[in-house]
Amino acid sequence: MASELGFEKPIVELRDKITELKAFTSEKEIDLSDEIEKLEKRLQQLEKDIYGNLQPWERVQIARHSDRPTTLDYIEHLFTDFLEMHGDRLYGDDAAIVGGIAKYHGKPVTVIGHQRGKDTKENIRRNFGMPHPEGYRKALRLMKQAEKFNRPIVCFIDTKGAYPGMAAEERGQSEAIARNLLEMAGLTVPVICIVIGEGGSGGALALGVGDRIFMLENSTYSVISPEGAAALLWKDATLAQKAAETMKITAPDLKELGIIDGIIREAKGGAHRDVKSQAEAMDQMLRESLGDLEKLSKDELVNTRYQKYKKIGQFTFVNDTIGVE
Repeated sequence: MASELGFEKPIVELRDKITELKAFTSEKEIDLSDEIEKLEKRLQQLEKDIYGNLQPWERVQIARHSDRPTTLDYIEHLFTDFLEMHGDRLYGDDAAIVGGIAKYHGKPVTVIGHQRGKDTKENIRRNFGMPHPEGYRKALRLMKQAEKFNRPIVCFIDTKGAYPGMAAEERGQSEAIARNLLEMAGLTVPVICIVIGEGGSGGALALGVGDRIFMLENSTYSVISPEGAAALLWKDATLAQKAAETMKITAPDLKELGIIDGIIREAKGGAHRDVKSQAEAMDQMLRESLGDLEKLSKDELVNTRYQKYKKIGQFTFVNDTIGVE
């Protein structure tokens, strides 16, 4: 059973009450079916009220959930014959980014994504999903290989950001991220990016220049974490909730601003509640997008991608209201 978040407490308490009544009915052979039915209807309404009206900070909490599916989880459910490839051919291998070749409905594709751990030991090995430069260079190596063999690329984004340590900076962290942005912009194969958890700053952007960008319903995508923004704006990191509400970092906000192309619905409570059905929802979006993109020529792909990013940030004033063009 996945661990519960603070705002889910009323739901948990009601579920426990229903379970208790069912156990009591079984043990004492007392018919409490009417009471149980009423509570189950109340539970459905409560879930609808809470999960249907999530606030930005609550979505941040879900995006950071320790049980949230990772890149490797989705690879297992969406692709077959996955062959992971390692190393950047320059320095070493970075476990914070995984990538390789796989088959998607029988067609060869290249899959790349940030990878965090599920426990302390794995998180340490994967540096909590925060890549070093060699991780981004490994990703770029796989992208250029995909371009050479005309394979579509699927990127899963899930990182708090690129690792900001001294060793990473010494090995050219900023250059590695900038190089990926430059090279991804000109790739002549379809590139689909999906934010599956946190999409933090340049660490996320380095895998985020695609023809289609999707976000899971409860994922986030931002230039800085809410805690970091609060510390900069108000000199108080405890105001992270206020920052999350101000920054427009949720999927609905970014869809409205024209930053992303679509939102992939999640199970009630988050993707960790039902990984299989979540993968099925992603599969539908992937199939439709790849089908559309594979119809375009190489020149059309690059030009359409250019126009897509050129348009981001263009606004027009209509009746004193800002609208995205």
